[in-house]
Amino acid sequence: MGLPLPALLDVTLPVFLVIGFGYAAARLGLFRDAAVDGLMLFAQGIAIPCLLFRAISTLDLGQAFQWPLLIAFYAGATAGFLAGLLGARLLFGRPWPDAVAIGFCALFSNSLLLGLPITERAYGAGALSANYAIIAVHSPYCYALGIAVMEVVRHSGRGLLVTVRAVATAMFRNPLVVGIAAGVAVNLSGAQLPEVATEALDLLVRAALPAALFGLGGVLVRYRPEGDLGTVVFVCALALGLHPAITWSLGQALDLGQGPLRSAVVTAAMAPGVNAYLFANMYGVAKRVAATSVLVATAASILTVPVWLSLLG
Repeated sequence: MGLPLPALLDVTLPVFLVIGFGYAAARLGLFRDAAVDGLMLFAQGIAIPCLLFRAISTLDLGQAFQWPLLIAFYAGATAGFLAGLLGARLLFGRPWPDAVAIGFCALFSNSLLLGLPITERAYGAGALSANYAIIAVHSPYCYALGIAVMEVVRHSGRGLLVTVRAVATAMFRNPLVVGIAAGVAVNLSGAQLPEVATEALDLLVRAALPAALFGLGGVLVRYRPEGDLGTVVFVCALALGLHPAITWSLGQALDLGQGPLRSAVVTAAMAPGVNAYLFANMYGVAKRVAATSVLVATAASILTVPVWLSLLG
């Protein structure tokens, strides 16, 4: 039986309040755009890569990387992408490039800035190994799928090899992917970092999520809830409902186990991340839908996440 609603809100509200503090500070002009950009550059370019490196370098890879976990999560994510793509095209009459960007909104859940802190508050730091396994392949998988489908519908004519090279180059210029890859390399090599280095990294790690959440609030000020209401509601339903529902069902069918199932479903239930807007902006399509979906779904998840936590127990 799940926890009562007040207890569930005690778990989730502090995370959303930090986002709210960032939003209010930026909205009131106490935190300028340049300061928000600098904070997010520090969080996403330095502190969070350090967090991922430290977590994955000490992770039991054989235990964390379970095929049922990845199948349950990414089958749900892929189903959300396809539903968003086809729904945008067939229900809302959007051009194919717009439809791909809208599908990407339902694909790319905010596994890092929301999924990690909410899972930790709900189930403790010891529950995060499955989260890190999901995060390790999240950006590469989502961007590879989104870019590949976008290139197909745009008929770029660049050829498969050029497209694959472009995807790989974009991935390994991403500091988050670099942090993950470095963590895997240290883990597999069995190398031990000097204690002074690990202590310095841990100082950065402790700042990572609070800084990123506050900065996320500042970034959300730039996204205005405007137009395309039907499409935005559709995206929110897929991201906050369909994805976690499929992950929950598959996790149970695959006998995933309580801990990994919780991590997978909580991560799947997160709102689209800012990367959903960045993807749309990269191609110059469906930017208004993507920006509004990130903002509205993040606000709506204050109510939907406790429901999933209650179902998970």
